[in-house]
Amino acid sequence: MRLTNMATIQDIGVSAAINILSAITFLLAFAFLRLQPINDRVYFPKWYLKGARESPSHGGAFVRKFVNLDMRSYLKVLSWMPAALKMPEDELISHAGLDSAVYLRIYLIGLKIFAPITVLAFIILVPVNWTNSSLESSKVQHSDIDKLSISNIPVGSKRFAAHLAMAYVFTFWTCYVLLREYEIVATMRLRFLASEKRRPDQFTVLVRNIPPDPDESIGELVEHFFLVNHPDHYLTHQVVYNANKLDKMVKEKKKMQNWLDYYQLKYERNSSQRPTTKTGFLGCFGSKVDAIEYYTSEIERIEKEETEERGKIMKDPKSVVPAAFVSFRSRWGAAVCAQTQQTSNPTVWLTEWAPEPRDVYWDNLSIPFVYLTVRRLIIAVAFFFLNFFYVIPIAFVQSLANIEGIEKAVPFLKPLIEMGAIKSFIQGFLPGIALKIFLILLPSILMFMSKVEGLTSVSSLERRSAFKICFRAAQNISSPISKSIKSPDSRRDPSRCSAAVEGREEE
Repeated sequence: MRLTNMATIQDIGVSAAINILSAITFLLAFAFLRLQPINDRVYFPKWYLKGARESPSHGGAFVRKFVNLDMRSYLKVLSWMPAALKMPEDELISHAGLDSAVYLRIYLIGLKIFAPITVLAFIILVPVNWTNSSLESSKVQHSDIDKLSISNIPVGSKRFAAHLAMAYVFTFWTCYVLLREYEIVATMRLRFLASEKRRPDQFTVLVRNIPPDPDESIGELVEHFFLVNHPDHYLTHQVVYNANKLDKMVKEKKKMQNWLDYYQLKYERNSSQRPTTKTGFLGCFGSKVDAIEYYTSEIERIEKEETEERGKIMKDPKSVVPAAFVSFRSRWGAAVCAQTQQTSNPTVWLTEWAPEPRDVYWDNLSIPFVYLTVRRLIIAVAFFFLNFFYVIPIAFVQSLANIEGIEKAVPFLKPLIEMGAIKSFIQGFLPGIALKIFLILLPSILMFMSKVEGLTSVSSLERRSAFKICFRAAQNISSPISKSIKSPDSRRDPSRCSAAVEGREEE
């Protein structure tokens, strides 16, 4: 009997070396780009908003405006990492926000969970597995790495009790650490919310599925309803309009304003020559005109069209969406409204906490309640079939990403593939890369499914998509096909922590 696609120590070493080198390369690239003056606003935006940092590109030689020529700064390029870990959490939150503090705790959670587990596994499980001779006495072809696994224990051996006991120990320790950390993070979040300045969305509720009334408009109906049902707490309201055309105009105006700011800054740096642009596609075609005058006139034109379109929307009753943002005098009043059913009919006057203005997903505000239920049912079925059938293309990709699959597809490459280094690369690294490339489309598919469900904020869409991805990852772990596949690497963004330490050093 022969087991195929067995990972050897060399295969695992090649895979680990490639991943470690890739991680170091990206970390050094981040550290290098972070020090360049041209990227300063990218990595330290919060300090510019606070006015606590000025652009290092002002004055000096031309090269210094784009490249950091201070060699001493490159010697301590990673000094922010230990400083970020040593910084008190309250100070880190004030510098870089709550997300950065929680982000660092995630790494600490990983150390708290896996360091003791690793020590116990090497002290107890590795000797229990290694001291057996089950694989050697069988006809199964194996590698040295297989002797460290549970497959080296014969069926019915009492040594399985060690694995069972360690499974309970690992599970208990993981749950205990997660419980403690969740308590800490929840406390941090409550303190952070209590210390925050008041925001309009904390006093506002989103109301959907407002029933039509032939005698009153949507605005009048909302005002009358809340004055009757919440007379002591109701403050004001804002109905939602279908303004897709106006939204396109606003985006176009913002785009033109960005170009105008660019050309004005360019002219300020070199006032001897007026900047020019072409009026055609992407500024590459058409007649050449003065850039500042052209974009100024375009912005004025769009502003006039905005005013006209806004007037049309306000006068057209068909543009009103059966949804509104209702503001209250107190947080308590908003909380009561957001968490209670407003009428005996549970399909109308649906209330929930209003998202921040930048977080609203406007396209889903006008979906009726019945449609929401149908959509969620359809997406649940579609997600089930996605999980069920997604394993087929993954299995196909994996079959092509191993030694036997490649040798069958291209037999003339067999001598090259059987070479030690190439074989180790294929067995230890290629399957994971193939899977990662194939799964690039998965987040986009899940985000589209979340949008169809009818969620009303971008953050809720992202949370629902993340939940679906986690569900898929859990299935991959339990799937026999994907047990030999490494999970995609999590994206790391250390810029926030580095920004916090940088700002602390300046102070």
